[in-house]
Amino acid sequence: MGIAAAIGVLLPFPFYYCLWTYPQTWVDLCGKVRDPSKVMANVSHLLKLIQFLSLFPVSTLSWPPPLYFWPLIAFGQFLNFRVYQLLGESGTYYGVRFGKNIPWATEFPFGVIQDPQYVGSIMSLFACLSWVPFQYILLWTMGYVFMIQVESKEDPTTRAKPPS
Repeated sequence: MGIAAAIGVLLPFPFYYCLWTYPQTWVDLCGKVRDPSKVMANVSHLLKLIQFLSLFPVSTLSWPPPLYFWPLIAFGQFLNFRVYQLLGESGTYYGVRFGKNIPWATEFPFGVIQDPQYVGSIMSLFACLSWVPFQYILLWTMGYVFMIQVESKEDPTTRAKPPS
């Protein structure tokens, strides 16, 4: 396993863990003028780009992809877009942890699929099995499973104070 690819794949998860576990520290770092969810979104997008770029040296891209690719990628991305549509940027990027009032979403896929954003991401990863070696898909999936576990044990006392 290429160590650089493995590090690139795992890079975002310590960031997410720290922000979930110590939200007030992130709010303090962002200060009063920068929205902590917006800054998290920007950093997350950069980390996602690094994840993808780290896989290029170990991947083989070929066209057309196998038939299983299309339903997995389509439904996986549908779940991701739907979560973002329902929660917005602040809801998707830990706004509730940063002291924001985010309404509870009950529309599909919430209430039907547990952790729909992570499920959608994992489905999208498995759609790429013909291009990306299995060990990297597994490693990336384990990162999502780790975050599902972390986020399922929410402790309300670790929420950030609402911005004043």
